[in-house]
Amino acid sequence: MIIVIGITGASGVIYGIRLLQVLSEIPDVQTHLVVTNSGVRNIRYETEWEPEQVCALADFTYSENDIGAGLASGSFYRDGMVVAPCTVKTLSAIAHSYTDNLLVRSADVTLKERKKLVLLFRETPLHSGHIENMEKVTRAGAIVLPPVPAFYHRPQTIEDIIDHTVGKVLDLFNIEHTLYRRWQGEGS
Repeated sequence: MIIVIGITGASGVIYGIRLLQVLSEIPDVQTHLVVTNSGVRNIRYETEWEPEQVCALADFTYSENDIGAGLASGSFYRDGMVVAPCTVKTLSAIAHSYTDNLLVRSADVTLKERKKLVLLFRETPLHSGHIENMEKVTRAGAIVLPPVPAFYHRPQTIEDIIDHTVGKVLDLFNIEHTLYRRWQGEGS
């Protein structure tokens, strides 16, 4: 399975990092990573990670400015793409096919090739423009998955909350995991 990962400058870069960590441990998954310049900045600001360490988790990495990379073409096979986290700017660009960088171009290609595009949209509160753009990308085939914490699995740490969202992403790609306890019904 080939998955493209995009990390933008929204708060929550840890979601993309954790997704890369988990996917790097799965033998049959190949990852292609695009980190925006703002994403690099937020990796340094929000985490103890260095951008080079994050890039080392991926099988292949690309500059957001490398519009000639294979990811920019529909002939580059991918099973899907995840943007974690996804900024308002990136959501807007994807919604309007404004492909001025490799991350957005790759998302656009993912949609046109009818592959799975998952956006961990990180903004709150929302105004009508955000909602309209979420509707627009959803109509085009994307899945908007805001990293909203769940508590039925009784998380004890921030890592438990992060793993729940990452697990939801993996579920969308039918990748087995044990990142959180699944709901079995009340009393289970």
